[in-house]
Amino acid sequence: MIVGYMKLSVAMITYNHEPFIAQAIQSVLTQKVSFGYEIVIGEDCSADGTRAIILEFQERYPERIKLLPSDGNIGAMRNFERTILACRGKYIAFLEGDDYWTSKEKLQTQVDFLDAHIDCAVCCHRVKFLNETGLAEADVFPSSPAGSYTLEDLLKRNFIMTCSTVLRRELIPPLPEWFCDMKLGDWPVFAFVAKHGKIELLDEIMATYRVHAGATWSSLPPITRMGESVRMLRALANHFDSKYAKAIQQSIAVLYLDMANAARFKGNRREAAKYLLHYAHNGGLQLPFNRFVAGLAGYTLIGSWYRFFSRAKVVNGR
Repeated sequence: MIVGYMKLSVAMITYNHEPFIAQAIQSVLTQKVSFGYEIVIGEDCSADGTRAIILEFQERYPERIKLLPSDGNIGAMRNFERTILACRGKYIAFLEGDDYWTSKEKLQTQVDFLDAHIDCAVCCHRVKFLNETGLAEADVFPSSPAGSYTLEDLLKRNFIMTCSTVLRRELIPPLPEWFCDMKLGDWPVFAFVAKHGKIELLDEIMATYRVHAGATWSSLPPITRMGESVRMLRALANHFDSKYAKAIQQSIAVLYLDMANAARFKGNRREAAKYLLHYAHNGGLQLPFNRFVAGLAGYTLIGSWYRFFSRAKVVNGR
C-alpha cells in the first residue's frame, strides 16, 4: 500500500545496461513499503537498448518512474549530479542500473531506521558481489562490524556500497565544481552528508553489486581506481576543514601502499618504489604496516641492487 507524500526517491543512473536494467528496476518495484516513492532514472544516451527498456517500464508505471534522458553522453558524474537534483523525496536511495536489490524489505528497513534515529545521516548495509569477469573479488562487502560510524571512519576507508545506501536528501550540499571531474562520485557525496550525522551499517545483505567488463568503475585497472581515489581524496582535503586532514592523509597513505603492493605483484620495482615513497611522504610510516612495508622496500631495493651489480658485471666483462 502506498500512502502519504513522496518520502523517498530512488536515484538510478544508467548507461549501456541493456542486459541488467530490467532486473534493477524490478527489484525496486517489488519493494514492500508503507510510503510513497519514485524512481528517478538518469539515462545517459546509451548506445544499446537501455532507454527502450526504461520507456516500457515507464509506460506501465507512469506515476512511479521518472526518466531523465540525455541527447548526448554527459558522463557518469554529471548524470549522477542531475539525477540527485531531480529527486523529490525526503530520503534518497541509490541503485545503479547494473546492480539490484535482493530484499523486498530493504527500503522499509532503512527508512524505519532513519525515522527512528534522527542523529543518523546515512544508512547502509552489506552487499554481495556477483563477479562476471572471473577476477577475484570479496564475496560480501564490507567486512566491518555492523554499527555506527563517523565521517572520520569513512574518510579513512570507503566501506559504503552505493546500492546499499539511503540518506537524508536535505543534507546533500550543492556539489563543488571539481565533483564532475572525478571518476567516482558516491564516496564524496556520502562524505558530504556524513559531516552532519552518523553512518549506520546494518548487518543484513540486501543488494547485489555486479562486477562486469562494461562497468564504469569496477572494470578499471586496480591501480587506476586507487589513483582516482587518491585524486578525489585530495580534492576532499581542500574542501573540508583541517579537522579531517589526518583521516584523509591516512587514507591516501594506505592507498599508496596498496598501489605499491599491486606494482610489486606485477614485477614493477620502479613503480613499487615510487608508490612507497608517496606512502612515506603521506605519513605512512606512522601507520601499523611497517613490517609489510619493510618487505616491500626490501623487494624493491634488492631488485635495484641486483640490476646494478648485473650491469657492473657486464661492463667489466665478467
